[in-house]
Amino acid sequence: MPETRLDTARIRAARRVIDPQFLDTPLYRCEALQPVLGCAVSIKLETANPVRSFKARGTELVASLLAEHGPQAVVCASAGNLGQALAWSGRGRGLDVTVVASRRATAAKLDRIRALGARLELVDGDHETARERAAALARYDGIRLLEDSLDLETCEGAATIGLELADSIPSFDTVLVALGGGALATGIGHVLKALAPGVEVICVQPLGAPALTRSWHQRRVVTTDSADTIADGVAGRHPIPAVLDDLLLVADDAVLVRETSIIAGMRLLLAHAGLVVEPSAALGIAAVLEDRARFADRHVATVVCGSNVDMDSYHRWIGMGG
Repeated sequence: MPETRLDTARIRAARRVIDPQFLDTPLYRCEALQPVLGCAVSIKLETANPVRSFKARGTELVASLLAEHGPQAVVCASAGNLGQALAWSGRGRGLDVTVVASRRATAAKLDRIRALGARLELVDGDHETARERAAALARYDGIRLLEDSLDLETCEGAATIGLELADSIPSFDTVLVALGGGALATGIGHVLKALAPGVEVICVQPLGAPALTRSWHQRRVVTTDSADTIADGVAGRHPIPAVLDDLLLVADDAVLVRETSIIAGMRLLLAHAGLVVEPSAALGIAAVLEDRARFADRHVATVVCGSNVDMDSYHRWIGMGG
């Protein structure tokens, strides 16, 4: 097994800490997608939980540690899903949670963060601006800064999905994983390389937010000046060097997909799987749509990672109005 920052024994132990509501999520063959995509498709559904994304697998670990050892306050930057998850995990353990987000973040995600009792600070600019502000608040107030993908808890929490996928091997030969900051991809990739090395791990990122994919291909950190994608959950511009190092060890490929393919993927998941998903969750389907020949007659698993979406935008994207 390549030496990443992650540890398989710790990942197994994480299952004893994470609230069972977020574990053992559905994994099933979606036969209706096969004739449309030309390959067998299994869905790993990470939206059927209280925060409607996979992020709480990591925040449960963070909140548990803070509740036992302190400090009792924590701040993170979030496009929305991490903030919701941290607010949920922190609320149950009596933690003081602050979330910093861009004013341009999805309104439904921001509303849910507030509803879960976290303090929400909005900043002008994008997610990278929010990251800078969260780091400043942590320094000024002497509280814990949770950095998604850099902090091992976020990666090893996400890696528990890999354990669940590995239990079903060899039913599929490829796993398609959304790539943003990298916690989901490095976590799942680490476990599959350890327990099911024959499974191909393919990361998928929007063409409009390509920083970590470009970094993977060039084997060095590549930043971008802007990010332009509807997939707000994966719209980072500054990859974390340590995360790239891990990703280089566990990912077999990283691909970019167009916005039209992401929308087409969302439509297919609604029409053929009955799933309302946010754009980031459709990246795996988008990758198949853009390279049908590559996946023809294979069995792919795709991680449907979130369903926190602005419904007005969703209806516009899938053509139900507006």
